[in-house]
Amino acid sequence: MFTGIIQAVGEIAALQPSGGDLRLRVRSAGLPLDDVALGDSIATNGVCLTVTELPGDGYWADVSRETLDFTTLGALKVGARVNLEKALTPASRLGGHIVSGHVDGVGEVVSSAEDGRSIRFVLRAPDALAKYIAHKGSITVDGTSLTVNAVHGAEFDLNIIPQTMAETIFGTYAPGSRVNLEVDLIARYLERLVLGEAAANPQAGGLTMATLAENGFLRR
Repeated sequence: MFTGIIQAVGEIAALQPSGGDLRLRVRSAGLPLDDVALGDSIATNGVCLTVTELPGDGYWADVSRETLDFTTLGALKVGARVNLEKALTPASRLGGHIVSGHVDGVGEVVSSAEDGRSIRFVLRAPDALAKYIAHKGSITVDGTSLTVNAVHGAEFDLNIIPQTMAETIFGTYAPGSRVNLEVDLIARYLERLVLGEAAANPQAGGLTMATLAENGFLRR
């Protein structure tokens, strides 16, 4: 588990295709690894990866076919900058929100504009994720915990302060940039709980207005 508070920005040092999967080496100069052991997890652009080697200046991790299909990691090039966060411990401060490191989908940067001293970004999520994104709710973008400022269908606004711009890879984003999105963990579980027994029936479909009404969340 993670908090979405980025601890350092690393760099992709090597990409090695391996049996249909990928071995990834990250150079993590600003991230102390003295307390990291083989098998530990490090969120890399929001993707929970298991450390398989510790060469001294960073780490190696295996990226499965599943992860390559559902995140942006497969599109990275050597030299690309990535957000890094070590897994939280019982003594960690939960400065952001609870983040699993399991990416729900890939979004796209629509635009950015100055907003006072901050930068206002508009991102577009996959249509299937739009229902989980709420005004003033939490969302994780490439591992960064952020508050949603506005929602317009599948598009949502984020206000990025100078500190976040300086300490993450947000400064590299341009219209068309693809980013890893993880929606609020509570929203995902809430949907399953509201579905109740229907969650075990593939033919039941997802959460509908009728289901909400039947469970007392809407007035008939």
